[in-house]
Amino acid sequence: MIDKELLKETLAVALARGGDFAEVFVESRRVTGIGLEGGKVERMQSGVEAGAGVRVLAGEATAYAHTNALDRDGLLRAARIAARALGNGQKDVTLDLTTLRPPVTFTVRELPETVPAERKAEKIAEADRAARAVDGEAIKQVMAGYGDVVQDVVIANSTGVHVEDRRVRTRMVVNAVAAAKGMIQTGTEAVGGTAGFELFDHHDPGEMGTAAAKRARALLEAEPAPSGRMPVVLSGAAGGTMVHEACGHGLEADLVQKGLSVYGGKQGQEVAAPTITVEDNATLPGRYGSYAFDDEGTPARPVTLIANGVLEDYLYDRLSATREKRESNGHGRRESYQHKPVPRMGNTYIAPGRDDPEEIIREAGEGLLVRKMGGGQVNTTTGDFVFEVAEGYLIRDGEVGPMVRGATLTGNGPEVLRRVAMVGKDLGFTIGTCGKDGQGVPVSDAQPTMLLGTSRKDSPIVVGGTKQLEDGPEVRTVNLPAALGFPEFRVRRIRRL
Repeated sequence: MIDKELLKETLAVALARGGDFAEVFVESRRVTGIGLEGGKVERMQSGVEAGAGVRVLAGEATAYAHTNALDRDGLLRAARIAARALGNGQKDVTLDLTTLRPPVTFTVRELPETVPAERKAEKIAEADRAARAVDGEAIKQVMAGYGDVVQDVVIANSTGVHVEDRRVRTRMVVNAVAAAKGMIQTGTEAVGGTAGFELFDHHDPGEMGTAAAKRARALLEAEPAPSGRMPVVLSGAAGGTMVHEACGHGLEADLVQKGLSVYGGKQGQEVAAPTITVEDNATLPGRYGSYAFDDEGTPARPVTLIANGVLEDYLYDRLSATREKRESNGHGRRESYQHKPVPRMGNTYIAPGRDDPEEIIREAGEGLLVRKMGGGQVNTTTGDFVFEVAEGYLIRDGEVGPMVRGATLTGNGPEVLRRVAMVGKDLGFTIGTCGKDGQGVPVSDAQPTMLLGTSRKDSPIVVGGTKQLEDGPEVRTVNLPAALGFPEFRVRRIRRL
């Protein structure tokens, strides 16, 4: 999109007043979004957004300017604005740029822009028909969304790095609403990945619609969830909401350096059970949070955060890494050219263990099985969290019992990780748009089936519901940590398309 000579000139202007480091991030993004509601396509939009951001660092100070004018005048104007924000010095700069080869390539067999809009709309219509066929009376509403993004980026900086990259992502979300006897329940299914339209070779829209509708209908008949401390089995199918929220955000280096993480100053210390290893690997093929380079041009690589219970590393961008006189490990991410990069997760997961998932349920005895998680919030300073359960079942005598509704999980992330009793050999991924500092980026997270606690007394989780346990006092929880006086929290969500 931009030739090297113009990039070098822009970087030189950005450093002309004495900055220590300069960077140019150029982006062209082609987006398609289709929304269906009430059996009809209500929204179909596509467009192109392009622009560039120029960042200059001088010590701890950062100046950032962006423009949607990608000609020479527009880029140099943004560079001058960023440079002036940091001082009035003078500096002659001579730069050269070396193009980096990607450490991993992601194969896209069918680019979304080559697929007619009618084929895309048919996928969500197929999900709609399947959902309504589950129960014509109970299913009152179906909302489905399709989206794809083709993002071309060019990144150059004053250390000589030059990167050109294409990111392709496709996703789909189905929401089914069921109602009966004055009660309303919702079921959701979502898929997405660094893939083109071939995503649907592996994910059938009809099956997604059926699954969402069946879950919504089943919740109408589900029992009220019990309240109290009890063993909880997090199924691998539930995905990694727990590790993303209760652990992952607290391992982002900027929060650690600001004193906003419970994991601050604990490198080399045991912070989880010996069976727990947490990794973030943005190079995984096909995953929604994957990338070859981060948004600073740093090659992606696997990062082990916790190894056999011991805290090994944090997630760094360039600025947070510079503060500790080390290199970034490839986690500087931004929503668009209008945003500065900050440390962010990519694909975060707890590595599989050795236990059989069915044996884990038998070992739980009495408790709650979570097969799908809802939204979550966490106070990164303390690790305290609250999560909603989208699909849960009672465990009775080591067997899966009736479905329950209205459950929440409350606990403390580090405490939960230290008290994991069993770790399954499976692994299940979910997708989401992770919000932080006013910007969202695509992520995936995963975990194996895990047993949290082996009895009501030693469980690190309090289940919030409306039904009292027979042999214990009722314990109620609230959904908003702000109501508990949490000063800061993070919200994980799947953005509606």
